[in-house]
Formats: sequence, C-alpha cells, structure tokens
Amino acid sequence: MDGYLVEILFGTFAFLMVVGAPITVALGVSALAAMWYLGDNPIKMVQIAWSSVGSFPLMALPSFILAGALMEAAGLSRRLIAVAETMAGPFTGGISAATVLACLFFGAISGSGPATTAAVGMLMIPAMARAGYARGYAASVTAASGGLGIIIPPSIPMVIFGISAMGLQPPVEAVEKFGTFQSVSISKLFIAGFFPGCLMAGMLLANNYIRCRAAGYRGSAEPLSISKIAHAIYKGFWAIMAPVVILGGIYTGMFTPTEAAIVAIFYTLFVGVVIYRELTLRQMVAALETTTWLAGRVLLVLFTATIFGRILVENGVPAVIAKGMLSLTDSLYVIWILVIALLLIVGMFMETLAAIMILVPVMLPVAYQMGVDPVHFGIVMICTLSIGFQTPPLGENLFIASGISNVSMEEISLRALPFAITGAVAIYIIACFPQIALWLPRVVGY
Repeated sequence: MDGYLVEILFGTFAFLMVVGAPITVALGVSALAAMWYLGDNPIKMVQIAWSSVGSFPLMALPSFILAGALMEAAGLSRRLIAVAETMAGPFTGGISAATVLACLFFGAISGSGPATTAAVGMLMIPAMARAGYARGYAASVTAASGGLGIIIPPSIPMVIFGISAMGLQPPVEAVEKFGTFQSVSISKLFIAGFFPGCLMAGMLLANNYIRCRAAGYRGSAEPLSISKIAHAIYKGFWAIMAPVVILGGIYTGMFTPTEAAIVAIFYTLFVGVVIYRELTLRQMVAALETTTWLAGRVLLVLFTATIFGRILVENGVPAVIAKGMLSLTDSLYVIWILVIALLLIVGMFMETLAAIMILVPVMLPVAYQMGVDPVHFGIVMICTLSIGFQTPPLGENLFIASGISNVSMEEISLRALPFAITGAVAIYIIACFPQIALWLPRVVGY
C-alpha cells in the first residue's frame, strides 16, 4: 500500500468535507487526485461510473422510491398509520408506542428513514401533543422510530449495500480459515432484516414504556376497542396488503427485489386509482419528479463512491485496515464494539448511502477476516447507520421532527439520546447473535 496515496485520497476528501463541499464533489475530486498521482487515465473514471450503474439490481432503487412516493399520494401510508393509532388504547405510553408501530408499518413500504419520519410525524406528533405529551418527547420518539424505515425491508440502503458488496471477494486466507462464505444478494438482505428490525422496534418500545411511565404519559382517553381496530384494518386492508404482497413475493421466491419494486408500483396504481380513487394524474407526475430528483442524487453519489472504493481495493488499503484492526485484539466481541463505534461516529457526520458505498470496500474485508457472514455484517452496518438519522449534527430525522413539532434541534437531540443508546445495545445483540439475522433466510431457502 502506498502511504502517499492514502494521504492524498483521504486528505483531499477530509479537506473538501471540512470546507463544506457536497459529498459527491468530495468523493469525485479526491478520487481524481488519487488517479492523477497513480498516473491513471481520467477516462477510467467514466468507465467505472458507467459499469457501476449497469447492474440489474440497481433498477430496484428508483422503482422503490417511486413506489413509496405513490403509496403516500394514494393514501396507503395514511391508512397504515391509522391502523397503528387505533392500537394505542389507554396504556402507559400508548400513543407513542403506536408511533413506533406506525414507523414499523410504514418502513415496510417506504425504505427510507426521513420519509418514514415525515409521513408518521405529520399525524402522530400533533396527536401526542393533544394527549399531553411534551412536544420534544413526541418529536424525539418519532425521529428515533423513523430509523426503522431503512431496516424493515424493502430498504434502499440494503439495495446499495448489496450492489457494493457483490463485487468484493473474500480474501484467500479468510476462505482457508473459515471455509466458503455465502454470497450476498439483495433478496437475502431483505429477509435477514426482518427480525433485527423487530428487535430494534422492541427495544424502542421498552425504552418508551419506561420513560412514559416516569413522565406519566398515557394513551388515548378511550378504552382499547376491538371494533375500532377491526374497522381501521377493514378500511386499510389494501394498504396492509402492500407490504404483504411485496415481502411475500420476495420471501417465497416468486420474484426478485427488482421485480418486487415494479409489482409495488402497479399494485399502488391499481389501489390508488381504482379502489381508493385518491391518486390523481398531478400526484403521479409529482411522484415521478420526486423519484427523478432522489434517484439522480443517489446515482451521483454511487458514481463517485464506486470510483473511490475501487481505488481503495485496487491498492490494498482494506487489507491493511483489516490487519490493523485484527492486530489490536483477537476477540470477536471487542472487534464488534470497535466496528459499531466507528459506524456510529460515521453516521453522525455522513449520509447513510454515501457511508455504505465508501465503507463497504473498507469494512467488509474486516468482516471476512473475522469469519462473519457478509449478509450478517450488512444488517449490522445498516442498523448502526440508522441511528445516524437521530444523532446530530447531520441527523435528517431530527430536522424533519423539529420542523413538524416546532421544537429546537438541541432539545430533540437530548431527548433522543436514550433511544440511540438503546438502539446501540440492540445492535450489539444482533452482532453477537448472528442467527437473529440469518435464521429466517435459511428457513426460506437462502
């Protein structure tokens, strides 16, 4: 490994980030500087960028974004949230617990943390405030629960992780020591994320109950009504069926994640136009505009991050980092602590998708050297980075919750900190017990 190359690559990247350059510019310019130092033809950047978007699985990215936008416009998301709200009842922390469940439901159709926070927060933060909850707490529980949007499949970060990891082969010494590793697939990542997402939600619910009991927050004034729950489920039947159709098709092997995204689009169009009759042509156009903007933004980051990662891999930087970490300790549990701590710090300062694309070529070799299944590692990485949505200074969910609740970022951040700690504990459990993530894929034949 060339020490000067590492200084040029990371030094240029760090400098541009400090001066406030967009992540795409920082990645692209630092990669170009490294290529200039290595004497490579700059046309190589174009070739790598072109090959990075030529994969069939990447088609799932804009498709899931469009499906999520259409579902919100068609009223599916509102009906899912209504189902969760009827389950609040008069229990301690009932409405805030319903907020966690609403984010869990909505995460199954959006694949995005900020989208989940915005959709659920618009309805649930005012509802909690009317029930006597402090607006700061209402905003914090929504921001924390919004991170479930990228853990519960389908998940856009899982698509990006799968694409980033598919081209990385395990080191020869890792194969000799631990045997053949399972291949990475987006379908397997989607299936593996189900139970970790439920565990993260369960820890949030436990934390919420303890804090609401201390603060005296209760649920709705009305008793739990089975008839109201049944009525909400009846009205939201077609909305509830959306994640069932999408995930059921993937879990049973009827279609791939990319095909599932197309199915989700046509299912939403049918339900929104024919059954609910709320989806208009203007809303469809707006959903297409949103998809174009978001997909273009992600693809620009993907171009430059792929080039950045390729330079790292071709010059042996990940192998050196892996050996450095493994030289500190041979305890898998200690190394997990180091990896999770690093990802938590990165998540505070870097956008999730960019962090995945940059860190996968660096961190996955460490996972292979530890004998960790790459799908298990991917779930731990995505769960850890999801906490970045609720931690300053970058936390996107904090900004959204602050705008909805009119509460300062500082207050929401302090109130969200216990949820972040709870999430970190849940992630360490997922890391130490890989069957939480890997049992379900094996059951369904992956």
